[in-house]
Amino acid sequence: MEYGSIERELRIDATPEVVYEVVSSPEHLREWWPDDAELDPVPGAVGTITFGDPASQEAKVEQLTVVEADPPRRFAFLWVTDQGEAATQGNSLLVTIDLVASGDGTLLRFKETGFRERGWEAAVLEKAYTDHVNGWNHFLPRLVAYAQKLVARP
Repeated sequence: MEYGSIERELRIDATPEVVYEVVSSPEHLREWWPDDAELDPVPGAVGTITFGDPASQEAKVEQLTVVEADPPRRFAFLWVTDQGEAATQGNSLLVTIDLVASGDGTLLRFKETGFRERGWEAAVLEKAYTDHVNGWNHFLPRLVAYAQKLVARP
Protein backbone atom coordinates (compact mmCIF):
# COMPACT_ATOMS: atom_id res chain seq x y z
CA MET A 1 0.00 0.00 0.00
CA GLU A 2 1.30 3.47 -0.79
CA TYR A 3 -0.32 5.51 2.05
CA GLY A 4 -0.43 8.56 -0.21
CA SER A 5 -3.91 9.97 0.13
CA ILE A 6 -7.40 9.20 1.36
CA GLU A 7 -10.16 10.08 -1.09
CA ARG A 8 -13.92 9.79 -0.77
CA GLU A 9 -16.85 10.96 -2.86
CA LEU A 10 -20.20 11.39 -1.12
CA ARG A 11 -23.64 12.42 -2.34
CA ILE A 12 -25.55 14.67 0.07
CA ASP A 13 -29.19 15.70 -0.23
CA ALA A 14 -28.49 19.33 0.68
CA THR A 15 -27.29 22.35 -1.31
CA PRO A 16 -23.57 23.21 -1.54
CA GLU A 17 -24.29 26.29 0.60
CA VAL A 18 -25.64 24.12 3.44
CA VAL A 19 -22.86 21.54 3.12
CA TYR A 20 -20.21 24.29 3.10
CA GLU A 21 -21.50 25.55 6.47
CA VAL A 22 -21.49 21.99 7.82
CA VAL A 23 -17.80 21.47 6.89
CA SER A 24 -16.51 24.92 7.84
CA SER A 25 -18.35 26.41 10.82
CA PRO A 26 -17.51 25.34 14.39
CA GLU A 27 -21.12 25.00 15.54
CA HIS A 28 -21.79 22.50 12.74
CA LEU A 29 -18.39 20.73 12.91
CA ARG A 30 -19.13 19.84 16.56
CA GLU A 31 -22.22 17.95 15.45
CA TRP A 32 -20.44 15.39 13.26
CA TRP A 33 -16.66 15.47 13.84
CA PRO A 34 -14.83 16.80 16.91
CA ASP A 35 -16.33 17.22 20.36
CA ASP A 36 -15.31 20.88 20.29
CA ALA A 37 -14.13 23.32 17.62
CA GLU A 38 -12.79 26.86 17.78
CA LEU A 39 -12.20 28.14 14.29
CA ASP A 40 -12.71 31.20 12.12
CA PRO A 41 -13.26 29.73 8.62
CA VAL A 42 -11.13 32.26 6.71
CA PRO A 43 -7.78 31.67 4.95
CA GLY A 44 -4.84 31.89 7.32
CA ALA A 45 -6.92 31.47 10.48
CA VAL A 46 -5.59 29.06 13.08
CA GLY A 47 -8.01 27.25 15.36
CA THR A 48 -8.37 24.01 17.26
CA ILE A 49 -10.54 20.93 17.28
CA THR A 50 -10.81 18.74 20.35
CA PHE A 51 -11.66 15.05 20.58
CA GLY A 52 -12.93 14.06 24.00
CA ASP A 53 -13.99 16.25 26.93
CA PRO A 54 -12.16 19.59 26.50
CA ALA A 55 -11.81 19.85 30.31
CA SER A 56 -10.07 16.46 30.51
CA GLN A 57 -6.32 15.93 30.30
CA GLU A 58 -7.03 12.94 28.03
CA ALA A 59 -8.63 15.21 25.41
CA LYS A 60 -6.79 15.25 22.08
CA VAL A 61 -6.43 18.80 20.74
CA GLU A 62 -5.37 19.35 17.15
CA GLN A 63 -4.46 22.66 15.58
CA LEU A 64 -6.22 23.49 12.32
CA THR A 65 -4.96 26.11 9.84
CA VAL A 66 -7.40 27.21 7.15
CA VAL A 67 -5.71 27.17 3.74
CA GLU A 68 -8.66 27.87 1.48
CA ALA A 69 -12.21 29.08 2.13
CA ASP A 70 -14.20 29.55 -1.08
CA PRO A 71 -17.91 29.25 -0.22
CA PRO A 72 -19.74 27.22 -1.36
CA ARG A 73 -17.12 25.40 -3.45
CA ARG A 74 -14.02 24.53 -1.41
CA PHE A 75 -12.80 24.38 2.16
CA ALA A 76 -9.25 23.21 2.88
CA PHE A 77 -7.16 23.04 6.03
CA LEU A 78 -3.86 21.75 7.39
CA TRP A 79 -3.80 19.67 10.56
CA VAL A 80 -1.77 17.02 12.43
CA THR A 81 1.16 19.38 12.85
CA ASP A 82 3.87 18.73 15.45
CA GLN A 83 3.36 20.70 18.68
CA GLY A 84 4.74 24.22 18.51
CA GLU A 85 5.25 24.28 14.73
CA ALA A 86 3.42 26.50 12.26
CA ALA A 87 1.50 24.35 9.77
CA THR A 88 3.01 23.98 6.30
CA GLN A 89 2.43 21.57 3.41
CA GLY A 90 5.51 19.54 4.47
CA ASN A 91 4.79 19.12 8.19
CA SER A 92 1.00 18.67 8.21
CA LEU A 93 -1.80 16.76 6.56
CA LEU A 94 -3.93 18.69 4.05
CA VAL A 95 -7.69 18.09 3.92
CA THR A 96 -9.49 19.45 0.87
CA ILE A 97 -13.26 19.36 0.58
CA ASP A 98 -14.69 20.25 -2.82
CA LEU A 99 -18.43 20.74 -3.24
CA VAL A 100 -20.20 20.40 -6.59
CA ALA A 101 -23.91 20.99 -7.14
CA SER A 102 -25.50 17.75 -8.30
CA GLY A 103 -29.19 17.89 -9.11
CA ASP A 104 -30.90 19.11 -5.94
CA GLY A 105 -27.96 18.04 -3.78
CA THR A 106 -24.20 18.14 -3.52
CA LEU A 107 -21.34 15.90 -4.52
CA LEU A 108 -18.66 16.19 -1.82
CA ARG A 109 -15.13 15.26 -2.87
CA PHE A 110 -12.92 14.67 0.14
CA LYS A 111 -9.15 14.28 -0.04
CA GLU A 112 -6.50 14.07 2.68
CA THR A 113 -2.85 14.14 1.62
CA GLY A 114 0.60 14.64 3.12
CA PHE A 115 1.15 11.31 4.88
CA ARG A 116 4.39 10.40 3.06
CA GLU A 117 5.62 14.00 3.18
CA ARG A 118 5.63 13.94 6.99
CA GLY A 119 8.77 11.76 6.85
CA TRP A 120 7.42 9.27 9.37
CA GLU A 121 9.06 5.85 9.65
CA ALA A 122 7.09 3.06 7.95
CA ALA A 123 5.26 1.76 11.04
CA VAL A 124 4.21 5.27 12.13
CA LEU A 125 3.09 6.13 8.58
CA GLU A 126 1.04 2.94 8.29
CA LYS A 127 -0.63 3.47 11.69
CA ALA A 128 -1.42 7.14 11.02
CA TYR A 129 -2.84 6.34 7.60
CA THR A 130 -4.94 3.44 8.92
CA ASP A 131 -6.19 5.56 11.86
CA HIS A 132 -7.25 8.32 9.46
CA VAL A 133 -8.96 5.90 7.05
CA ASN A 134 -10.92 4.44 9.97
CA GLY A 135 -11.67 7.90 11.34
CA TRP A 136 -12.98 9.31 8.07
CA ASN A 137 -14.96 6.10 7.45
CA HIS A 138 -16.68 6.86 10.76
CA PHE A 139 -17.06 10.64 10.53
CA LEU A 140 -17.92 11.27 6.85
CA PRO A 141 -21.21 9.31 7.00
CA ARG A 142 -22.07 11.40 10.09
CA LEU A 143 -21.44 14.56 8.02
CA VAL A 144 -23.90 13.30 5.36
CA ALA A 145 -26.57 12.39 7.93
CA TYR A 146 -26.17 15.69 9.80
CA ALA A 147 -26.39 17.86 6.64
CA GLN A 148 -29.47 15.98 5.47
CA LYS A 149 -31.07 16.29 8.91
CA LEU A 150 -30.47 20.07 8.83
CA VAL A 151 -32.41 20.54 5.60
CA ALA A 152 -35.16 18.12 6.64
CA ARG A 153 -36.12 20.25 9.65
CA PRO A 154 -39.56 21.89 9.32
